[in-house]
Amino acid sequence: MASKAKHSEFIKSAAQKLGFLSCGISKAEFLEEEAPRLEQWLKEGKHGKMAYMENHFDKRLDPRLLVPGAQSVVSLLLNYYTDVPQAEGAPKISKYAYGTDYHWVIKDKLKQLFQSLQEEIGEVNGRVFVDSAPVMDKAWAQRSGLGWMGKNTNLITQKVGSFFFIAELIVDLELEYDTPVTDHCGTCTACIDACPTEALTPYTIDASKCISYLTIELKDQIPNEFQNKMDHWAFGCDVCQEVCPWNRFSKPHSEPLFDPKPEFINLTQKDWEELTEATFDTIFENSAVKRTRYQGLKRNLSFLKR
Repeated sequence: MASKAKHSEFIKSAAQKLGFLSCGISKAEFLEEEAPRLEQWLKEGKHGKMAYMENHFDKRLDPRLLVPGAQSVVSLLLNYYTDVPQAEGAPKISKYAYGTDYHWVIKDKLKQLFQSLQEEIGEVNGRVFVDSAPVMDKAWAQRSGLGWMGKNTNLITQKVGSFFFIAELIVDLELEYDTPVTDHCGTCTACIDACPTEALTPYTIDASKCISYLTIELKDQIPNEFQNKMDHWAFGCDVCQEVCPWNRFSKPHSEPLFDPKPEFINLTQKDWEELTEATFDTIFENSAVKRTRYQGLKRNLSFLKR
């Protein structure tokens, strides 16, 4: 028992030194409560054209199928909140994409954490995950006591908010497990009321209506029904987070790699309209915005002008 507590304490301390906002641990087991919810959500087609969401159903719900012998899921949060504004009137980009692509930043930190763990304990088998496999990040973070699933389907933490990334380290090591926290959304429906495309109902999102899906995941043309409903978002959307009362506690991140490039933050409406592929490649070289590719971003910008 002492070693479980000691190892858990070591992981949390090492995570803090690497700049993670918080760290929680839960037992690697089948996500029984999530299974019927996920099945129903897929059955109703709320994943839109993200066909990959239908794949690996069992792996999504059981981390032991991803990491043989897995005993613990270490969930980690990394703050990305910024109060740096874009140029006035410019098409809006979600805050998480302001700086260097978070996949690279977090994966590097996770590898360092895993290496520290192996140096401290010896042979530990496991894998690091940052949106890289069918792992239900929010469900594991909730189980690990890092927050509750809000009505906007984001993980929310008291006195912190929700502007953070979630990542995991799944290991074959038995650790001390944290307990979930209670829901603090209460009667608030700010996120549901503010969603420009009415994609939200309490604790459920119809991804096929979500601006983030429409501007990033959808490869076809954006359906006409969303004309004049995009709220000037060209990549992603932060509306349901911006209106959440808990995000009044958000503090700017301390990760230099998440700082926006001046040439991005200063892009005016005119600059966006005249954006060339060469400029796109330069400004968004290491950015998550590259996910849409140049043509995808131009499609989004054109749709906003219609």
